[in-house]
Amino acid sequence: MTVRLADIDFDHVRYDATADVLYLSLGEPREAADSLVTAEGHVVRYDAAGAIIGVTLVDAKWLTERDGELRVSLPISREQLEPAFA
Repeated sequence: MTVRLADIDFDHVRYDATADVLYLSLGEPREAADSLVTAEGHVVRYDAAGAIIGVTLVDAKWLTERDGELRVSLPISREQLEPAFA
């Protein structure tokens, strides 16, 4: 199974029904070098190069049942946008 968020296809998907948490990873889950909590309370995990390697979606089923969708704000760093400002 693959889950797509933005333009990223997460190919490793695991759902913890007891905690209502959906874990999405690119490849096998691995240790993150850094992470960021989104405005919605989800967690985006990064490797040492700053690439997204996974997302943890909290209250995933509950939110989709309540709202019909689940929102995730993916942060964009200044370094990523700097070329556009030149």
